[in-house]
Amino acid sequence: MKTNNKKAVSYNRWGYIFLIPFFTVYVVFQLIPLVNTIYNSFFENYRSGLTQVGPNFTGLSNYIQLISQGDLLVYFQNTMIMWLMCFIPQIIVSLLLAAWFSDPQLRLRGARFFKTVIYLPNLIMAAAFAMLFFTLFSDGGPINSILISLGILDEPFRFLSSKWSARSLVALMNFLMWFGNTTILLLAGMLGIDTALFEAAQVDGASSSQIFFKITLPLLRPILIYVMITSLIGGLQMFDVPQVLTNATGDPMRSTMTLVMFLNKHLYSKNYGMAGALSVLMFIVTGILSLIVFRFTQSKSSN
Repeated sequence: MKTNNKKAVSYNRWGYIFLIPFFTVYVVFQLIPLVNTIYNSFFENYRSGLTQVGPNFTGLSNYIQLISQGDLLVYFQNTMIMWLMCFIPQIIVSLLLAAWFSDPQLRLRGARFFKTVIYLPNLIMAAAFAMLFFTLFSDGGPINSILISLGILDEPFRFLSSKWSARSLVALMNFLMWFGNTTILLLAGMLGIDTALFEAAQVDGASSSQIFFKITLPLLRPILIYVMITSLIGGLQMFDVPQVLTNATGDPMRSTMTLVMFLNKHLYSKNYGMAGALSVLMFIVTGILSLIVFRFTQSKSSN
């Protein structure tokens, strides 16, 4: 018994040793920057011309200034609208593709090829993707040229000067980049479901839609929660696509300005106190929204 206990202790020791690199990276690159950001949020620390102001302790003044301004709510609304415009079609298309790829009765040819193709946009840098769309949908770009040559338009449509067309382009790019990743996750979940459940439902006379909504979706709920929360976090961190597409202006009329773009403006102007306060507020909002999504989905699953 004593020898077995000694072996267990030695094995545990090796487990802790292997965890040291993870905790080291976490502390250095995540925990320390997080604490430093919270600390800086309570200080007045910015550059005015060539003069450095601060750091001077100001308490909650940075938070009060951010909340009292109307810009924060506007940029939060922009971020959530573009995320929903991307996420809703993304989850629908991903569920359909995952259901088709996992259905043995369809016997789709070249399924591996199509799985690879739909995942490829996720490997492209978002900045390069945004530059491509900026070129395609510019006033003198190929899309306008094709629409005019087909007689659909009489003059070029200014995609990047219209509020909803600019938002739609941002949502479309995020959809194209991430629906493949979501499809792979949902497909893995569907392939992990016991096929005996589907066979029993078919024997009982259940249709394909009944099997999908009564068996597949309920068993996929944990993965759907994961996809929804990670997509929400990624949506709140939306930056590179609208940044490149609108040349960091958030035009037209700040309709594509996101929270992280607003944060980047404070960092670019060396206003570290406001940037820290905004980062902390985003952290709190992300945690609250993720908890709401988790609680809502968990309550539905328990019912």
